[in-house]
Amino acid sequence: MSDWNTKVIEEFRANSGRVGGPFAGAPMVLVHHRGRKSGREMVSPMMYLPNETDGNVIYVFASKGGAPENPGWYYNLTSAGEGTIERGTETYAVAVRELTGEERDRIFDEQASRYPGFADYARKTAGIRTIPVLELTRTS
Repeated sequence: MSDWNTKVIEEFRANSGRVGGPFAGAPMVLVHHRGRKSGREMVSPMMYLPNETDGNVIYVFASKGGAPENPGWYYNLTSAGEGTIERGTETYAVAVRELTGEERDRIFDEQASRYPGFADYARKTAGIRTIPVLELTRTS
């Protein structure tokens, strides 16, 4: 997975935030987070959903491709409450807030309607876990 992520990160940075392959045309972001156990700085590429009315807010989804467990970056971000993102050609700090209830469901459903793979991930995790949705808000 790390080789695959490395290629996506390199392509993202070489093309002002755009990548091809399965992510062609999708909004992508690179999320920087510090390992809560290792203390290492990590970067995870992921799709995001922009907030409809506030350009300083985006949403990311801890789907892990429908795996039964949450991705490590989810725990790193929620425990720190902050991170840094590369979005397009900008890099900036963000505050992290986990969405719950109706708010979480509304945002996740919107992502799943735009990108049906997310609906597949939800089906794979049904009865095991609810895919977390994180709101990332620019702080700098």
